[in-house]
Amino acid sequence: MKNLDKIRNFSIIAHIDHGKSTLADRMLEATHTDTRHEKHKERILDRLDLEQERGITIKLQACKMNWKGYELNLIDTPGHVDFSYEVSRSLAACESAILLVDASQGIQAQTLSNAKKALELGLKLIPVLNKIDLPNVDINAREEEMCNLLGFQKEDIIKVSGKTGENVPVLLDNIIKECPAPNGDIEKPLQALIFDSFYDEHRGVVVAIRIFNGSLSHKHGKGTELFMIQKKESFLPTEIGIFNPDLEEVENLSCGEVGYISTGLKDIKYFTVGDTISDKENTEPLPGYKTPKANVFATFFPTYTEEYEPLKIALNKLALNDAALTFSDQRSALLGSGFRCGFLGLLHMQIVQERLEREYNVDLLITAPTVEYKVKAIGGEELVIQTPSELPDPTQIEEINEPWVRVEIMTPQKYMGDIMNLCERNRGDYVNTKYLNPGNRDIQLKEQYIILEYDIPLASLISNFFDVLKNISSGYASMEYEFIDFFPVDLVKVDVLVNHEEIPALSFLETRDRARSKAVKLLEVMKDEIPRQQFSIPLQAAIGSNVIAREDVKAFRKDVTAKLYGGDYSRKKKLLEKQKAGKKRLKRVGQVNIPQEAFLAILKT
Repeated sequence: MKNLDKIRNFSIIAHIDHGKSTLADRMLEATHTDTRHEKHKERILDRLDLEQERGITIKLQACKMNWKGYELNLIDTPGHVDFSYEVSRSLAACESAILLVDASQGIQAQTLSNAKKALELGLKLIPVLNKIDLPNVDINAREEEMCNLLGFQKEDIIKVSGKTGENVPVLLDNIIKECPAPNGDIEKPLQALIFDSFYDEHRGVVVAIRIFNGSLSHKHGKGTELFMIQKKESFLPTEIGIFNPDLEEVENLSCGEVGYISTGLKDIKYFTVGDTISDKENTEPLPGYKTPKANVFATFFPTYTEEYEPLKIALNKLALNDAALTFSDQRSALLGSGFRCGFLGLLHMQIVQERLEREYNVDLLITAPTVEYKVKAIGGEELVIQTPSELPDPTQIEEINEPWVRVEIMTPQKYMGDIMNLCERNRGDYVNTKYLNPGNRDIQLKEQYIILEYDIPLASLISNFFDVLKNISSGYASMEYEFIDFFPVDLVKVDVLVNHEEIPALSFLETRDRARSKAVKLLEVMKDEIPRQQFSIPLQAAIGSNVIAREDVKAFRKDVTAKLYGGDYSRKKKLLEKQKAGKKRLKRVGQVNIPQEAFLAILKT
């Protein structure tokens, strides 16, 4: 058994793009752990091209390092609000966390939110100021900010540069000194927390684990049967090992250690982040387990029908590595066959879309994202709907409930008014304002920061809320949200009719008081996009039989009186009447086909 006093498990938490992965790479270099110099990638732990480009961590990674006789296990965390559950499970696998703050940007919403999560889980926080090599950064002001907003002592803050590696050895020494050693009893039944899972071509699904009690051994291809306590499934491991940072097989893992188990299974849905693995079926599960749940839904159609199969294969491959991605078949009269997909949030959706387009060369059409509504029918039956076509007849509905989230927006005070207006325009309910005042009244922070708390329907948040927030705050505001519950909403289905015929793919769900304004905007776009015909085309938006908005696409008009060279006006009138009757007959029998280009332009709005 390993000496628990010589093990340190820690995580790095920070706001998006504060240099977390770069610092992790310098640590690997300082401890001579990096085994992949030949790849020359900018960041070792970010393995996807998209992660390299966007500078964000999408799939978290783990790595074991050796420093001065101690085993340091780094568990990297994803840095975006969509992945907050994964962050909480990564933190649950550690005893301490490095709280990383960018010296040029300072503390942001996610820094505070992740710090709060870490403290709730009882982790020891190690404050670190990164990017001290940048010109014109006011390190003193940032230190004051960290002391006043997060309660650290100035002498405890370690100043490093993830780019140059300055002071990284000092940080490693500090981790050994400050981070508590793990607890655990090797005699107890195995209790291992799954904090990540991914698919490997040769090993099947691989789960990343932190062992809290007991031990695990696998010699000469022989291992004991293991149980997933929450999912109530079992499997035989094919290999166990450590992250170095690549997978390295070992024969034994014991309590306090971080490693992986190869399951040999093909379906990642069996292994949920937060589940407990044990060698006894009735072991007590570790706390904090949640089933990852899709919050945002959109339908992906291939631009060309022959790309349906490649899209299906690509989605299946992505789903092998992403248990939170769900999809099912969907058919549309206008767009053909596609897939209804569920995502954790908008960023998760954008990442899946970009990976499909880049890594699998699939051209996509995407419908507007929607959320899930709970509908209570008059007979007491409960339905869950995502699309307008699933909404039952209004006479059969007793109540509709929609998901709400608690949003925390951290912003400089000067943008407060504009942000409050934005939240109120999006049906937000004001909850609280927190002023991040310095504890010491003599210290004046350069900028007074506040946290605004609002309860907002998730449907309002998934439009372009985040983009508008960034625009009105010049990029300074940052936000964090968490799901609260479902609340009643007066929701209506708005049908869109072209030449009195309903176009189901353009129907949408909206609250009754906002339905008309949204319908007016949509019809204005449609009027410009639908080609003119020989007869005028009415465009209507209706709730049931009640038309709430209308536009007309004007008809082409041939000048039938051009050949007349004078004479009585009755001759001219006769020709105009004949034209009018012809157009009337044409309108009765004429069909309007919306070309795909026009349809796409409408969908994009």
